[in-house]
Amino acid sequence: MKIGVISADITSESRVAITPDAVKKLRKLGFEVVIQSGAGQAAYYADELYQAAGADIASSRTEVITQSKIITTVNDLPAEAIESLSSGQIVIGMLDPYRNTQLDTYAAKGATVFAMELLPRTLSRAQNMDVLSSQANLAGYKAVLLAANEYSRPFPMFMTSAGTVKPAKVVILGVGVAGLQAIATAKRLGAVVEASDLRPTAREQVESLGGKWLDVPMSAEEAETAKSTGGYAWTPSEQYVKDQAAVVDKALSNADIVITTAQIPGRNAPRLVYGATLAKMKAGSVLIDMAAGTGGNVEGSVPNETITTDNGVRIVGAANIPSMLAAQSSDLYANNLVNFITTLIAPAGDDASASLALNLDMEDEIQGALAVTHDSQVRLAKR
Repeated sequence: MKIGVISADITSESRVAITPDAVKKLRKLGFEVVIQSGAGQAAYYADELYQAAGADIASSRTEVITQSKIITTVNDLPAEAIESLSSGQIVIGMLDPYRNTQLDTYAAKGATVFAMELLPRTLSRAQNMDVLSSQANLAGYKAVLLAANEYSRPFPMFMTSAGTVKPAKVVILGVGVAGLQAIATAKRLGAVVEASDLRPTAREQVESLGGKWLDVPMSAEEAETAKSTGGYAWTPSEQYVKDQAAVVDKALSNADIVITTAQIPGRNAPRLVYGATLAKMKAGSVLIDMAAGTGGNVEGSVPNETITTDNGVRIVGAANIPSMLAAQSSDLYANNLVNFITTLIAPAGDDASASLALNLDMEDEIQGALAVTHDSQVRLAKR
């Protein structure tokens, strides 16, 4: 049984779904692997490395799809590639399912499609398949380096004979995986770091990394509700939203660097920074909008562009930061995929000589959660 690896559009994506090390792991499981020539080139994985790991090289995307039972991809397949699919094939990737306009086409082709973003992150056995965490961790780190490159002053405090250089003030908005890594990286570079998140429970994590929590007063009832839901399902009051905006506005007015990380699967990113706040920021300050590709946390941000406001604030629309660390992000992503693919393999039983077989089980808590099409039907619930 073959697993196929197709090439991404290198103008917007440098990652590859399966790396040479992952090929070795898949072959140990009993799979053959075929990869489109040049698919790993942008991540510094040449065809020769795949061949050495035991993969076959195909000259075209169509050739890969024709040979493969399972097709792995980083992002959604192009429309012409979907047309090449046949009934019973499996597609696995980060497919942006709630925005994906091609699910009906996948279903019509009879393909089973797994969207890795839908992984139930609370399941302990699913942690090693969590593509959102693996990619966000690297993105949070790289976002700080992008900010340091854009900022015209150093991050740490320097004591020199010509005077003291003050440390940069960094504000992180959104304290998920990316935000926590951004805090840790900015602290390692010597910055003074503040952070804010809708979840009050994030305070302990921020302070454990040496950051200062931007505290927003709340009633005892709100505090208990936010704590019991973990913050994710909590709907803050109008007064809390207003108070939080005031606290964030003051912090950003004094900040040198702002990194926004808030994204909601299937929806536009929440707006965190508005034009009125941008107008108060210092000339030369930098905002890295990690959600620029999904609507943007910062008013005026443009995906993959750097905008300078009239008052000299630089807004970097960082739409796909993991692609900037293609070698490492591909390696982690490939491991996530291999770990998920192992859940698709039918138990060998007592017959050690039995050939490799798949067991698609929509009742399984992982497979069922990730499957967006199966049996010629779209399974994804509307949002």
